[in-house]
Amino acid sequence: MKQQNQRSHQRHSPTVVTYQSRVGPRRWLSIVLFCLVSVSALNIAAQNISQEQDTNRRITSDSFTNGRPKQPTSGSGKHRVPPKPRTYRLSNASGRVPPSRAGNFIQLGITIWKLSPVRSGDPNRALIRPKGKKVFWGAARAESDATFREDDYVRFSVESPGSGYLYVIDRDLLADGKTGEPMLIFPWSGADNRLVPGSLIDIPAEDDDPNFFMARITSKNQIGELLTFIVTTTPLDLPLSDTPLAIALKDLSEWEKLWGGATERYEMEGGAGAVWTREEKQAAAKNGRRRLTRDDPPPQTIYRVFVANNKGLLVNLVLKYRS
Repeated sequence: MKQQNQRSHQRHSPTVVTYQSRVGPRRWLSIVLFCLVSVSALNIAAQNISQEQDTNRRITSDSFTNGRPKQPTSGSGKHRVPPKPRTYRLSNASGRVPPSRAGNFIQLGITIWKLSPVRSGDPNRALIRPKGKKVFWGAARAESDATFREDDYVRFSVESPGSGYLYVIDRDLLADGKTGEPMLIFPWSGADNRLVPGSLIDIPAEDDDPNFFMARITSKNQIGELLTFIVTTTPLDLPLSDTPLAIALKDLSEWEKLWGGATERYEMEGGAGAVWTREEKQAAAKNGRRRLTRDDPPPQTIYRVFVANNKGLLVNLVLKYRS
């Protein structure tokens, strides 16, 4: 916010008039220009301070996990001491938040898991065994700005503090900013895409075959994937099958208008590299009864979308590739 440094000088107006009559028009013009430049410099400094404060903004995991169920009491009837809330830093903001929407936002949590092979004696217990393979893989968190090499194995966990239906669209991202054909990669036929507080949707799920995505560069000028995550309060009428579904550009454009908006992205501080926990595994298991509580790990990345239509949200995540 620009600081207003122009103040009334009515009490000094006689002095100014007298001084003006003594110095002449050129000297007076120089004084006026000097004052205007000084005020402009102060305004620019104020803008820079405001921008620096924006990039240093923090939220805690409570802003997201308060929608989860509370930790149940132990057999003694006492609650265990909950862990301290995790801190998130503002890592990116796109678009300007209209004043009318300042408090009207919807949140979505996304965790990127990078899979790497581990030996049988590795103490890392967050292991995944892909079907049809004898190699075990460890899952570790990655920030949304992380880069991946071709043939890296990746999975996503998605969580919402509210209820809804999840859809994920994938497009190749090219160096000139253009994108490939939008393809719906989740859900597929028979997949449960319902989100409820405390539940996770793993994409792909642990018991899917295969249960990971492989980073694949299909053209020389491809620099990544543009993944669009959509959550709606009612299901979309789409002809799902076992293969990715082509999405018409006009439909995607309409969804962006309906559910997109100014977006803030927050990254958990110190979260990158943390391994997949038993609680996260159980909360994402198909037909699993366990839900994440406020004491369980929060998502790695939290998105806030300032929307006019609260029937859904839409966020874009760029999965970056490096050669």
